[in-house]
Amino acid sequence: MKKFISLLLVITTISLFTGCATKEKDKTVDNTPVQEDNVDQDNKEQETDADNEVVHIKFFTGKVETVDLMNEIIDDFNKEHPGIVVEQEFQKDASNVIKVKFASSDIPDITTVVAQEYIDQGKYMDVSNEAWWDRIQPAIKDMCTDVKSGKQYRVASNMTMAGLFYNKAIFDELGIDEAKTWKEFEEDLAKIKESKPDVVPLFMAGKDSWTLGHLIEFMAHGVIKQTYGVTDSKKAFLANDDAKLQLGAEGGPMDSFASVIISGRDKKLFNDDFLTATYDNQVEMFANGEAAVISQGMWALSGILDKNPDMAENIGFMPYPAITDSTEPVILSAEDSAYAITSASKHPEEAKEFLNYLFKAENLKKYSESIKSPCAFKDVDADWGPIKEQVNNALSNGVNIGFTNESPSGFSGDDAGRMVQELYAGQYSASIDFAKAYKEVWDKAWNASN
Repeated sequence: MKKFISLLLVITTISLFTGCATKEKDKTVDNTPVQEDNVDQDNKEQETDADNEVVHIKFFTGKVETVDLMNEIIDDFNKEHPGIVVEQEFQKDASNVIKVKFASSDIPDITTVVAQEYIDQGKYMDVSNEAWWDRIQPAIKDMCTDVKSGKQYRVASNMTMAGLFYNKAIFDELGIDEAKTWKEFEEDLAKIKESKPDVVPLFMAGKDSWTLGHLIEFMAHGVIKQTYGVTDSKKAFLANDDAKLQLGAEGGPMDSFASVIISGRDKKLFNDDFLTATYDNQVEMFANGEAAVISQGMWALSGILDKNPDMAENIGFMPYPAITDSTEPVILSAEDSAYAITSASKHPEEAKEFLNYLFKAENLKKYSESIKSPCAFKDVDADWGPIKEQVNNALSNGVNIGFTNESPSGFSGDDAGRMVQELYAGQYSASIDFAKAYKEVWDKAWNASN
């Protein structure tokens, strides 16, 4: 009887362990949680990948205008490299989503989202010794160089410019020249409002906060960048040097920026749906001639021409007029389409292989012509757009500045854009209140990361 009971206990114990192991296998694949109703399919795919030794590369981006094109290039790469599968993930709020990814196990292998604090934390791989730098414009290499270490943790395939697109026909009809100061610019917008009531003088895509964040980078931060130059302004942002930044000061860059937004709102120089209009709405309104001016970069050009090819001869491009008396108009002239390999990637060589494929001359030509952006690679001759002359003139007429890549990682461009939404909505009674609030948020993010 005792032997029978012992045997029964052994059988029961084995059954329990077998059941637990089966359930545990059902819930994970390579220690990654999956949907239980897809377990059978996932396990089959896992076995197939294991048999074929397929490497999966996660590519994370926030560049909405390149998603379809990148999928085409990725599909071609995957077909030519049966042992590697690149998968693209797009997130509109990529600068905030990347925080979550770095804090979890869902870290991409390649990303277009690069922030200074993540460089400081060693989140990206050093790519300083890669062969592609010999093909890249020296100025772009300098822009990709980390000020602190002198190394490159990202590589940019293109150059971009951002400023004000304007309707040349409307400007010519009303006798409007490119303004040098914001006061002059407001007078021009008022003339458009009075003469053409069916046309929005300056159309803002306020629902997409990144577009408003760009205004701060280019207009407000532009005051700092042109005052101290590229290197010293970068150092000032990194050190949170208040003597130079003056973020919360009366008459400073943030106060001056907020004042022009409030003024434009009160004079009804913007679209009524400022807070609900999207980037797509903005592009469409300009392409259709219903908006006289928009603030955008070269990344918007392909979308404009897709919606209205006839607009090609009617697009003007100018720097942002000066928002303070002591400064000049500014224009973004910077690296574009930058890529970084994360240091946590388990497949860095395969990630490099994809970037090498992307950087083939024929692929970069296709990419540059599609997004209407000059290529940073010297061996690529791309007919990137019909407004080359307009862009060159704008570069000559404005102080050239770069992106603010040195912002605290806890305070993204999207976060800054949301503060502009609040400004427009009337949350701040005066421009100086906005400036002080901006400085408070900036300081809090900086202190949390230093």
